[in-house]
Amino acid sequence: MSVPDAPSRPLTHVYDAAYAGVPNWDIGRPQRPFVRLAEAGLVRGPVLDVGCGTGELALFLARRGLDVLGIDLSARAVAQAREKARWRRVPAQFLAWDALRLPALADAGFAFETVVDSAMFHVLGDAERDRFVAGLERVLRPGRWYSLLGDARRDPSATYGVSPDELRERFERRRDGWTVEFVAETAFERRWSRNPAYVAGLRRQPA
Repeated sequence: MSVPDAPSRPLTHVYDAAYAGVPNWDIGRPQRPFVRLAEAGLVRGPVLDVGCGTGELALFLARRGLDVLGIDLSARAVAQAREKARWRRVPAQFLAWDALRLPALADAGFAFETVVDSAMFHVLGDAERDRFVAGLERVLRPGRWYSLLGDARRDPSATYGVSPDELRERFERRRDGWTVEFVAETAFERRWSRNPAYVAGLRRQPA
């Protein structure tokens, strides 16, 4: 099954411009919290990597034998991810796709055991977060996991970043049923710095 490449938001050109160089969040390897989650057996395939960038997390998981689809708003980032996969001979798949359009993936027949998110959710606006979670409920199989890493929210009045309270309120209030299994303090690494962050595991309730 396949769907056409379809980035759809005005922000597309902003991320394409960032990937004309090497953005500071592209550190050339997966973020350490996801390595630990994979090693603990908390990532099962098939996997959807939302906001995959140039593909380091997706490629890492695919090298571990998991079926992985990475999606990103930036076609330029996706092209770089596909090139990495080709040269490294890693069978990860990549698609230029808006993470706010997950229902269209579900309609095309895609379903996942795990969704991983390395710093995508934390940049979304308030209404976009609810839209994204609703889309998750279409592509993530019941009983399975969404794992995310995001900068810790510094300003309680701001939208940017994540907090444990927000994750519990935004997910556990939903009719479809989610459990926040863990939220832990960690760091999000950039090329020249590291920020306080949270890694979280959220499980969609079994049907």
